[in-house]
Amino acid sequence: MDPSERSMRMRMASHISWAKTSDRSARTAAARKVSHFERFEKQVDPDGTLPPEERRQRAEAARKAFYAELALKSLQARRIRSAEAKKAKSQKVASEVAAYEARKKNGPSAA
Repeated sequence: MDPSERSMRMRMASHISWAKTSDRSARTAAARKVSHFERFEKQVDPDGTLPPEERRQRAEAARKAFYAELALKSLQARRIRSAEAKKAKSQKVASEVAAYEARKKNGPSAA
């Protein structure tokens, strides 16, 4: 089975599974809970030795740092895309100007 067929079959199975799910929120609750906050608690206190309030505060700081890093990476990616778009536009304009100058130099029959 090639990768595109496998992907299509997996997508189809996912749609069938979700169609049979009566409580979508309950189905994803455990993943939301673990993936969102417990992840940061385990990061800052892997042995579970900190008092709960201290663990919560550190986990909140770790979460804020994580999302700040994501924001920075997003900003950098947008900046790079913008610079690439400006460069491409500049190159296109330069090419069009050169073509115009060549037509102007060689006369209308060269177009």
